[in-house]
Amino acid sequence: MTSREYRIGIVGASSLAGKELSEELATSSLGASDFVLLDEEDSAGQVVAAADEVSFIQRLEASSFDRMDFVFFAGGSAVTKEHWQQARQAGASIVDLTYALEGEKDVLVRAPWVDEVLGVDEVLGVAGAIAGKAQQKLPDLNTPAVVAAHPVAVMLALVAGRLQGKLALASVAATVMEPASEYGRPAMDELHQQTVNLLSFQTLPREQYDAQVSFNLLPELGEEAKVKLATTEQRIRRHYAGLSDGRLPVPALQMVQAPVFHGYVLSMLVELEEAATVDQVEAALAGDHIDVVGRESDPPSNLSAAGQEDIMVLVRKDSGEEEKGTRFWIWMAADNLKLAALNAIACATELGRLRPLGKVQ
Repeated sequence: MTSREYRIGIVGASSLAGKELSEELATSSLGASDFVLLDEEDSAGQVVAAADEVSFIQRLEASSFDRMDFVFFAGGSAVTKEHWQQARQAGASIVDLTYALEGEKDVLVRAPWVDEVLGVDEVLGVAGAIAGKAQQKLPDLNTPAVVAAHPVAVMLALVAGRLQGKLALASVAATVMEPASEYGRPAMDELHQQTVNLLSFQTLPREQYDAQVSFNLLPELGEEAKVKLATTEQRIRRHYAGLSDGRLPVPALQMVQAPVFHGYVLSMLVELEEAATVDQVEAALAGDHIDVVGRESDPPSNLSAAGQEDIMVLVRKDSGEEEKGTRFWIWMAADNLKLAALNAIACATELGRLRPLGKVQ
């Protein structure tokens, strides 16, 4: 079946995640599909680009999902919870970027790229798995929806999985620099307004963060903050654990709210079972979805990662003058919205193998 036979709905098309998803779908294997942009009433009528065409966002209602093959939920979690069963009843394959469906029965958290790195087999769950060991559940015809794994969980699992394939890992730890765009436009607007107000000696808005985020780094936010770093941290831990399925070390994790609008930056410390060189670590990491930055180049940053499809990484040995060592710092950066969109499309492509026919006539 070609992608021209698909009819795809994007719920929350006016959100940051929805707009990024629309742009990525245009250049993906699903790019020739028929797209329908959907959102709540206050966003209906907006003009946006989808699959290289100018489209209007339509008002979301029960009949919106008729004849849909795929529905991506990319807006608010409340909208996802309210409408996902309607999309399911219409026969659509559902990909959730809002994390609202995590706790629903038989809904799976997915990152197909990580499966490729860890050698997950479509039939057995894990290629060459030893009898009695846990095997990851993969989507099937009874899977009601999939949740696209959190971008940081994908970053950590990809890097750890790639290393584990060549160099046995003993431990993993990471400090995560959290961007405002991960929490949508209200968080970005507040960061912007805080910056403007600080420079003009005005009172700071605190509705989203309940703290000064501009020109600041914080491991915790105010008690009344709508942005919940602890919630995000627990989600990353859950998603990483589900993706690794016991095959990778459990990471020590520290979240830090950074005064940046876009892009994840992670400082990751890995410890190997046996000593290796920086070149060996770089060689182990090299491959699809990871761009190893040479030591002579500028280090990855949230700015240099903007618009890049790959996760950018820089490797440095922890200390000492010896050629080999067991502890390495991996500095990595990725465009958070693009990575989330690409993972969601990979999830949809995986679900597409389960669909015998499209619905578009």
